Amino acid sequence: MEEVKIFSGDNKLTTDEAKTRFKLAMKDVDELLANYSDITKSGGGDSVRRYLGTVGVKSHMYGITKVLKILREEADDIVEFTEASNEFEAYLFQAEGAAYQSLFTEHSSAKSTPESLLAIAKTDVVSMRKFMRELAQQLNL
Repeated sequence: MEEVKIFSGDNKLTTDEAKTRFKLAMKDVDELLANYSDITKSGGGDSVRRYLGTVGVKSHMYGITKVLKILREEADDIVEFTEASNEFEAYLFQAEGAAYQSLFTEHSSAKSTPESLLAIAKTDVVSMRKFMRELAQQLNL
């Protein structure tokens, strides 16, 4: 896995670095989907959240919303890019939420199971990846 350039106030990504980061993020999501069963068995919801970049800073998905803001001006159609970006972010937050809930459902009165919530998270990740494809097309990646 390539080294992840961490965001800081002093150090912004260039457009080329943001494009590379987005491509690597797509690979991370593809790896998550290809190995979802093994990933969830070994670490549950936190493992999914690591791939989504919401736990830790090693995933290329970490800070992906900032990457998309950098790339917005590079899109063929800024309106379509913005709509796809909004949908992508919505599915990212839904997947993260379901993965997070899976960690606590056994100790709550909810009728959900960790497995059912992780299945919901996977469905959201699949939808999120679809919008990543649209964003990549807008960026000619």
